[in-house]
Amino acid sequence: MISPHHFPSRCGPNKRTITHSQLKQTMPRYSPRSLPLRSLFSRLLQHSPLSTSASRLTDAGPLASRLSSRAVLRFSGPDTAKYLQNLLTNDILPLTQSPPQASDDTDRASYISTPNVALYRPPPVYAALLTPQGRFLYDLFLYRPPPVEEMLDRSGSGPMKEESDREVTLLADVDNEFVDEILSTLKRYRLRSKVEIENASDDFSCWQRFGGGVSNANPSSEEPEASSIGWGTGVDRAAESSAQGTEHGWQWFTDPRLDSLGFRGIFPSNTTPPLVEADKETDELNYVLWRLMKGIAEGSSEIPKGEAIPLEYNFAGLNAISFDKGCYVGQELIARTHHRGVIRKRLTPFRLVDANGEEVEEATSPGSEIVDDESGKKIGTVNKVLGSKGIGLLKIEEAFKPATRLILKNREDLKIEVIRPDWWPAEWIQVHDQQHVAAST
Repeated sequence: MISPHHFPSRCGPNKRTITHSQLKQTMPRYSPRSLPLRSLFSRLLQHSPLSTSASRLTDAGPLASRLSSRAVLRFSGPDTAKYLQNLLTNDILPLTQSPPQASDDTDRASYISTPNVALYRPPPVYAALLTPQGRFLYDLFLYRPPPVEEMLDRSGSGPMKEESDREVTLLADVDNEFVDEILSTLKRYRLRSKVEIENASDDFSCWQRFGGGVSNANPSSEEPEASSIGWGTGVDRAAESSAQGTEHGWQWFTDPRLDSLGFRGIFPSNTTPPLVEADKETDELNYVLWRLMKGIAEGSSEIPKGEAIPLEYNFAGLNAISFDKGCYVGQELIARTHHRGVIRKRLTPFRLVDANGEEVEEATSPGSEIVDDESGKKIGTVNKVLGSKGIGLLKIEEAFKPATRLILKNREDLKIEVIRPDWWPAEWIQVHDQQHVAAST
């Protein structure tokens, strides 16, 4: 019998014995960083339920991904609202308001769906934490979980009877790679505020629903799955809300950045969110590709921590900044840049194409320079590339000139084809066009 620690060699006429340790020494050490990006990308696609093709994602029905790149923090305590309001770029007070109450009992509101009570759904808030100099540190999606007294009991016939001190509790979807650093930073700002901050990632998971079937719907219309519930042409609103959420009040929300991104939510880790079909749960890479196609960065690895100016990364257009909420950390630079009215560089999506205009998948490192092929002038830098799609911080005036041909520095064979997202306001481009005309006259 052959020892489990020895393997017969079949190389050559004389068989010899190779020990397990010797075999390990002869094999190249594997790590994700040791593979070229193109090879790693191909392997990931082979193990994904759906190929990360742009056309496939657009044509596919509703897809869902558990976002392992995101973690969940829990904020609790009587000073939670005041603490976050003074810290983050957006107005979080709407999250802390109680369900609206009418003068009589016939027009009440609840955090859960019941036949006789309207569903109250405070939408999540997207915000950022900045340095005192106004540079980006971390992004957060803030949610208000349903309070205990607004959850159904086990029988589903009424609310739970547990007492609550009515303190506001909020959950935050944050970058998992920097979660310990984020916790440490937030606690430094706590000072004497009565706020508890803890990592709740063992209890909760972040999810995203996306794809052409979800994201192209009119935001004012109901989802096809929800709209089909009920008799005839009528719609059972209670059943509709139940399809969108669980019996404990956890539910999907329209992505607070853009309707076209789909739906986002935090759900208990031991459950599968509603409307997630087994064959439609897909690798997170598919969501990343969907996001890159729309020119949106997420997390501190794609938005350079301590360097990025939020307005250049389109945070105002992504509903991450309130310009009338009052003071917060880093507000001075944001307000001054906003009122000046000109953002010369913006995060922009692009495609990698060859000389024939065909998309190509290339290993392109963040920080790679994008230059004008004719003059060699630097136009911007790459932030992230997945397959043939990427995002980069580019000089808008130069990048969108009709005659400009952009390439990666020292890669004349690889052309950068910039894309203007359909969600960009017209004035983002028109301001630079007007300046160019004025300069030429």
